[in-house]
Amino acid sequence: MTATMDDDALTQVLRKTILALIKRHGVDLTSRQLGVFLTVYLTAGPHTVRGLAAGLKVSKPAISRALDQLSELSLAQRKVDPTDRRSVLVQQTKAGDAFLADLRRVMVAGTEHLAAAA
Repeated sequence: MTATMDDDALTQVLRKTILALIKRHGVDLTSRQLGVFLTVYLTAGPHTVRGLAAGLKVSKPAISRALDQLSELSLAQRKVDPTDRRSVLVQQTKAGDAFLADLRRVMVAGTEHLAAAA
């Protein structure tokens, strides 16, 4: 991907990525679920519901609902924090690692398609 890619090209990559993911996996994450997923996988942890809510500036129940869906799809899992049993840690999964790798492949393919068209 070039550093000079314009806004329209970036929007097209996003559109192509989302459509490809829907077609490939049948996984239809909301923007909030995708935001939580990417935060868990691309930022340093440990991640907690409280920390995710603060970082994404949404309520704890909104994070819990997003995590319910991510857990159901095996893209993330909750685990009680052994050092503070009142706190729940959000952890990555092998299925989530695979989803992220696929997301990256789809995005690269979208940028290559744009470069070929230019």
